[in-house]
Amino acid sequence: MTIALLFLGLMLLLFTGLPIFAGLAVFGGAVMLITQGEMGSVTEVIFGEINRYLLVAIPLFSFMAYIMIRGKIVDDLYGTAYTLTRHLPGGLGIATIMACTIFAAISGSSVATALTIGSVAIPQMIRYGYEPKAAYGLVAAGGTLGILIPPSGPMVLYGVTTDTSIGGLFMAGIVPGILMAGVFVAWSLFSAARAQGQIAREPRASLRESLVAIRKSAWAISLPVFVLGGMYAGIFTATEAAAAGAWLALFVSVVVYRTVGLRAIWLSAVDASRVSAMLFMILAGASVFGHVLTKLRIPQQIVEAVISADIGVAGFLVVMMILIFVLGMFLESIAIILITTPVVLPAMHHLDINPIWYGVLLVINLELAQITPPVGMNLFTIKAITKAPMGEIVRGSAPYVLLMIAVMALIMVWPQIALWLPGTMMN
Repeated sequence: MTIALLFLGLMLLLFTGLPIFAGLAVFGGAVMLITQGEMGSVTEVIFGEINRYLLVAIPLFSFMAYIMIRGKIVDDLYGTAYTLTRHLPGGLGIATIMACTIFAAISGSSVATALTIGSVAIPQMIRYGYEPKAAYGLVAAGGTLGILIPPSGPMVLYGVTTDTSIGGLFMAGIVPGILMAGVFVAWSLFSAARAQGQIAREPRASLRESLVAIRKSAWAISLPVFVLGGMYAGIFTATEAAAAGAWLALFVSVVVYRTVGLRAIWLSAVDASRVSAMLFMILAGASVFGHVLTKLRIPQQIVEAVISADIGVAGFLVVMMILIFVLGMFLESIAIILITTPVVLPAMHHLDINPIWYGVLLVINLELAQITPPVGMNLFTIKAITKAPMGEIVRGSAPYVLLMIAVMALIMVWPQIALWLPGTMMN
């Protein structure tokens, strides 16, 4: 009963429009004051949560992403993908998914992926005969890959919260991310075949055209390979990989492409600082709320409830995924991680659930939150690009919600889809 009242009170406070970081801190502080009569330990709790070396990866990965976006490197990525797939049914849609997949490995952001790829791809897709809602849904769903394929800000925060290897989490996201992209490609092929020739196709690119296109985007493709390959080989930690990736992004944008100057570097640093400050403020507020939950023994009560209910690993995961899916309709992804994870972590330990496996399932569920109304950020991003009616964007995204749930269920049944690659790295 105490758990339900606490979460109901927090939800009501957040629905007033109060910023998430403020709602978490104010509510947590108020409960602490009521239950303990003082708030003297708040500053120590916040400092202890923020003072972590691993969190340095967040501003560095953000800076890398903004540099690559301002460097206009995405244009070459999209052009290369289209050159290689233009002869296939739904080739433009497949190119869009391919570009989203590679850009996701650069940006680590769903919104940035949808915004950047969507600005280029949606007008092209509509011009070549795609239904507008199909184009909107494809880009909205493709953008969600930004937080599953590493580097991923939510994965960093989840790793810090659970004390789980961030490198292991990054590796665990690769195979599910490629699987998700493959499912989207299959749906694009199926949709194009069903359209019965309405979507225009171009002749197959010659070998020379293909090689020229690949050479143009080689530097952009090399960045995620360099960052993830360095972590897999044990050359970098996650934080060191973020720093190395930022330096390589600067080199590619300034020296190779020559599209980024001092002003763009400064603006990228400012944008990365803003994003990081927002995340750290939410983390600070969540640390206060989490401290209160610990003092009230809420995690222990959840463990006791799981034991008495005897629902097992499968039952626990299904319940949590449904809960997070519902929360994702109303709350921002980072807040969901920081509110739910500390509470359920003891129950996960009791059930011997691999935290890397759970982390991948959690992130896929958070991807769903990006394209489910009323607060799906990718839906609003597509609306901002196209000015299309929200209902049309939601209808275009609906098939991808079902596809993503199917992939999540598959990983729930076969954990090795997520755990195989990090297992080879750790060994």
